[in-house]
Amino acid sequence: MEAWEKVYVSNVEFLDSIHNQPNCIGCHGGAPGVEDKDAAHADIVRDPTLASTDLCATCHAEESELAATSLHYTLNGYKTVLAARGMDFENSAAQEAFGNHCSSCHATCGECHVSRPRSADGGLIAGHEFKRVASITNTCLACHGGRVGPEYQGKNEGVQGDVHWFKGGMPCITCHPVADVHGDGTDYQHRFDGPPSVSCLDCHPDVAGGEDGVVQHTVHQDQVSCQVCHSAGPYKSCFNCHVGQDDQGLAYFKTDPSQMTFKIGRNPQQSEDRPWEYVLVRHAPAARDTFAFYGDNLLPDYDNVPTWKYAPVHNIQRVTPQNQECNNCHGQVELFLTEADVDPDELEANRDVIVREVPVAQ
Repeated sequence: MEAWEKVYVSNVEFLDSIHNQPNCIGCHGGAPGVEDKDAAHADIVRDPTLASTDLCATCHAEESELAATSLHYTLNGYKTVLAARGMDFENSAAQEAFGNHCSSCHATCGECHVSRPRSADGGLIAGHEFKRVASITNTCLACHGGRVGPEYQGKNEGVQGDVHWFKGGMPCITCHPVADVHGDGTDYQHRFDGPPSVSCLDCHPDVAGGEDGVVQHTVHQDQVSCQVCHSAGPYKSCFNCHVGQDDQGLAYFKTDPSQMTFKIGRNPQQSEDRPWEYVLVRHAPAARDTFAFYGDNLLPDYDNVPTWKYAPVHNIQRVTPQNQECNNCHGQVELFLTEADVDPDELEANRDVIVREVPVAQ
């Protein structure tokens, strides 16, 4: 978007709405009664909901209270994983690195309901109209459009998109309820803390125990996650760190190519809620020297967390290449995450995810 498009209030109805009371200055600050642009914008607040949800709480008390506990707002997921890798948040270099990079994923009320997220360069969605339901394109996929969006909408070349999108036209909020975004009052520590908020069995209960007559559902139900058999094909993994610059001074996250992978690994999040032994995994862009731009050894316990992560992939189809026959998966070494797939410096971090013995052909 052009700079002026990002801030131009083209929705005239907004001027008479409750959200413009008493006026722009009421939310954004600035100086009244002056005509000079710079003077008028003195101490302007770009996003009044960045520091807290109190402003919205005036009318939306319950939503604001819940939003303050959401992972989108707290960023606890990043903090939990980085702490497990040994990051000391009292360290000034770590604080600077986190503030410059990780905090840009902090989602505010305004970034979902009024503007595009900062991580997508911002800009009003619809001339300052307040959207009750966030836009899929400008909100959900503005942040999740690198991996999840192309998977779901079939934009990865040669790979079918998700049946729920192409045949059902289902927007994100169909499966991901408001509690997934606003929070539910629980101070979760990472995205897989607690039971899955979206489960295939919610809509397909007859799959459990093979009640639908499919033998594989009986055999695999607690051993293999649904996506392993029902992912339509390769999905995106990223292999280089997001922080720092390449030898030409360009940011890695803008230049480093992603790779399409399909890897079945041991479940790094195995629990009563996620009992499967085998799940799909994708590589996360975390390297031992991810934050070397800011200081030495900022992740001293790097090996504590795998770099091949549990991946609830979003390109589901009923019929897929690997579920046509048992031996389309069994005995197919290239489908499984083995030591040969893992960078030597990451073997220790991924020792519990690597598949040591590929299931034999039937």
